[in-house]
Amino acid sequence: MAEAHQAVGFRPSLTSDAGEVELGVPVLQEIYLSGLRSWKRHLSRFWNDFLTGVFPASPLSWLFLFSAIQLACFLQLDPSLGLMEKIKESLPDWGGQHHRLRGVLAAALFASCLWGALIFTLHVALRLLLSYHGWLLEPHGAMSSPTKTWLALVRIFSGRHPMLFSYQRSLPRQPVPSVQDTVRKYLESVRPVLSDKDFDWTAGLAQEFLKLQASLLQWYLQLKSWWASNYVSDWWEEFVYLRSRNSLMVNSNYYMMDFLYVTPTPVQAARAGNAVHALLLYRHRLDRQEILPTLLMGMRPLCSAQYEKIFNTTRIPGVHRDHIRHLRDSRHVAVFHRGRFFRVGTHSQSRLLSPRALEQQFQRILDDPSPACPHEEHLAALTAAPRDTWAQVRRSLKTQAQEALEAVEGAAFFVSLDSEPAGLTREDPAASLDAYAHALLAGQGHDRWFDKSFSLIVFSNGKLGLSVEHSWADCPISGHMWEFTLATECFQLGYSADGHCKGHPDPLLPQPQRLHWDLPDKIHLSISLALRAAKTLSGNIDCHVFPFSHFGKNFIKRCHLSSDSFIQTTLQLAHFRDRGQFCLTYESTMTRLFLEGRTETVRSCTREARDFVRAMEDKEKTDAQCLALFRLAVDKHQALLKAAMSGQGVDRHLFALYIVSQFLHLQSPFLDQVHSEQWQLATSQIPVQQIHLFDVRNYPDYVSSGGGFGPADDHGYGVSYMFMGDDVITFHISSKKSSTRTVRLTHPGPSSLGTSASLLSYSSGFQTPSLPPAHDPGAPVLKPRSPQAQGQGPQPSCFSASRNPSPSFSCT
Repeated sequence: MAEAHQAVGFRPSLTSDAGEVELGVPVLQEIYLSGLRSWKRHLSRFWNDFLTGVFPASPLSWLFLFSAIQLACFLQLDPSLGLMEKIKESLPDWGGQHHRLRGVLAAALFASCLWGALIFTLHVALRLLLSYHGWLLEPHGAMSSPTKTWLALVRIFSGRHPMLFSYQRSLPRQPVPSVQDTVRKYLESVRPVLSDKDFDWTAGLAQEFLKLQASLLQWYLQLKSWWASNYVSDWWEEFVYLRSRNSLMVNSNYYMMDFLYVTPTPVQAARAGNAVHALLLYRHRLDRQEILPTLLMGMRPLCSAQYEKIFNTTRIPGVHRDHIRHLRDSRHVAVFHRGRFFRVGTHSQSRLLSPRALEQQFQRILDDPSPACPHEEHLAALTAAPRDTWAQVRRSLKTQAQEALEAVEGAAFFVSLDSEPAGLTREDPAASLDAYAHALLAGQGHDRWFDKSFSLIVFSNGKLGLSVEHSWADCPISGHMWEFTLATECFQLGYSADGHCKGHPDPLLPQPQRLHWDLPDKIHLSISLALRAAKTLSGNIDCHVFPFSHFGKNFIKRCHLSSDSFIQTTLQLAHFRDRGQFCLTYESTMTRLFLEGRTETVRSCTREARDFVRAMEDKEKTDAQCLALFRLAVDKHQALLKAAMSGQGVDRHLFALYIVSQFLHLQSPFLDQVHSEQWQLATSQIPVQQIHLFDVRNYPDYVSSGGGFGPADDHGYGVSYMFMGDDVITFHISSKKSSTRTVRLTHPGPSSLGTSASLLSYSSGFQTPSLPPAHDPGAPVLKPRSPQAQGQGPQPSCFSASRNPSPSFSCT
């Protein structure tokens, strides 16, 4: 989600001195090392790979096959057609008394070989089936005969009761697109934003590239695609994230919010106790691979590789490049409160602490009156500093305060107990939500450990949030974990009538361990400079959260349109009315249909979208004409989205070609031009993946309101959006206050979304839904279901807040 900024900024890191040294490695050696890294990852998970590698068969199927062979031998039948006899002859002769043992061993070896061959056949067949993407290209609601046949075969070969990594061996590898097709699609994507003169110049560079360099660079990518697990993902992680020298705050992290209208308890320690317990329950299920793999259409599995590094993971700074450190296990969390650091154990002997015990530990920290040591309060600002600076300071810190540093970096995750409240307020809903988003994205610059895979933030009024570092995985992975956490801590664990966690405190628990930092004098100045830079960066970010409640996903579907394409096309209209021009638009989509796939870019500013926007601004155009152009723009976006998901996108291929050119020290003006472009509009949809965990129809307030990220360009916008149930769309918009080209988001203007809604309503015969009664200021407080709902719904609480009106919010 936040990758757009890094995708724009990766190129300078390649031209640094450090980049030149690293890229001096021969490209064949780098391809070899990429494959070696893939194989090392596979070997490190050998046991889990064995359990899931035999899927869709099971270890018991070998016993069944062996028993069947033994039964056939007892009946004097030879299912091996003489092979078992040859195997028996090749075994050592242990004497006559062991003749029967040799026969059993021969049968076992034959059964093992046959079993392995059958499993290999199933894997190959399933991989071939999963390489079919025709279903993506079919219109919604229509299914061709080949797709129906494909679905039936996938159902047959997929087996039953898959574990999280069961499909990994059967996933196809991401294909390398045709370089001619990629260049053609690229030129088509930039046509709406370039003048005729600039486009002709770019097209000339493209033709020169196709003639002189494309075939050589493409050959290396084809070679890598056969050898490594994925031809682009490891380079994407390396050069876009780990080699970036910018601050992680705002540039690489993103945030996720709590329930928008509901706070289950105002007791800060209780909310922290339930949330931490729920997160560790998720980790337990992850370790046991009890999390079901994500299936599109209920049948097509997505890659699960990114789940491995959710917990016990830290991005360690380096002078020239960072690296990701992942531990197999961690039995504590690191906690920050009022400038002090604590180590809180999460297990007692071999058991996970109860939510009430965790609440007790967090309350002890909140009640601890001891002050922060000099410079300790602002120590975490170093994690928001440029990576080279933090790497140099960390060397001194590791020498002087190794135990404390290890406690933080080796924690399961980071917890920040903030001293200020956050969340939606009735008095000033717009400003309160904006401040909530800003607190999650940047905080005060010194109260988050930005290196951790994620930080759980618990505010003084019980509101929650996540700050997530981006390099280890993409938003759908952390989003899946967050949905489980919110549903579990609120619906399953619940709270007592007084707002505390259920259960009883444990007086025998040892006190949380206060971490002591022996900070050498030479890093005091570094902390002060890092804090100043972090506050400057934090103060420059303008955040706005906009719950759009005039209509939602349900209305868009009634118009027979894709909800995501609807929003993307409307954002083009909103941006044009703001800036008076078109710009390159970055929308991230996943490529997890392939092994170790991450993301691809959908270039949403198309000629069709441009024509629609111009028609909307032309008073002579009729509603029918505008609607026709709107549908063309939506259909074009859907085609681009499906192509990107199926590995036929533009940007990752061009990125990989650029990396190869740098390894080969080949200068390509075309590739230089491609990677000098600015994405003034970076967008992302946050998917709701586990709707079964929430009762959206009866309790629409109990849904996460999504999250956001910083802008990709100093003069652009970052926009994320989430469909909350059927009738609300929550937008998260960010920009930089220093820009003279962007509007201040706290002063909303007219909504282009509303304009498009009116157009569709009039032209298609639908009426735009009015605000539901619960959105009125005087609406009654939401009354959730009773605690006797057996964990199937929200717990009753006097802490629920009624919805606040937001018709004045705007995304422009």
